[in-house]
Amino acid sequence: MSGRTMKAVAAAAVAGAALTGCGGGSLKVGSAALVDGDRITVSTLNEAVRDWQREFRADTTANRMRADPGSFGQGSAAEPLSETDLRRALDWMVRFRIADEVSRRQNVPVSEGRVDEVVNRLNQLGGAASRTRAEGLPARYTRDVARVVAVEDDLARRFGATGDPRSPQTAAAVQQLEGVLVETAGRMKITINPRFGSFDARRVVINPATTGLSAPESGIR
Repeated sequence: MSGRTMKAVAAAAVAGAALTGCGGGSLKVGSAALVDGDRITVSTLNEAVRDWQREFRADTTANRMRADPGSFGQGSAAEPLSETDLRRALDWMVRFRIADEVSRRQNVPVSEGRVDEVVNRLNQLGGAASRTRAEGLPARYTRDVARVVAVEDDLARRFGATGDPRSPQTAAAVQQLEGVLVETAGRMKITINPRFGSFDARRVVINPATTGLSAPESGIR
């Protein structure tokens, strides 16, 4: 299904105070995001991106997948390790939580067996771990990515998606799925540390930091 992949680091001074962001709520020092009370820490995000950078450099398959505009996920053009890495990873971490909420609200349970099915399918398409790295996360997040795919896949099929991505039924189902994602995200309290950007509930993505708080980015902080 559709994908939204995600590193915008701004002035470190921002981290010294309580922060507010899109969706309401406040962030404690050391928080990258808060999603319905679930805290994603800067240290967790930094560790994930450091591990991903090391794994991605060594994974030629992941590099090819990231370069392929027709691949699973956002399908962005190939790019070097860049200042978007933190935001890309954080976007996925937020997306995990949105998918969980969609699963709950829409009564789309995803068993471990269903996750196994998605992992196996991705393995047949070049490797689930490589796909996860291509999306900007280390391989340990493979099952989390597969769970998002399962939720979106199963809900789209409920809405009438067929096996043909070119069919009008699938196009309509995907549009309906997108509406559910937007509606669900809009009902959630999602607060992003301005260092990493701001959450756009209309597109269900983290936009780059564009305020005066932004500073040239030079890596993980």
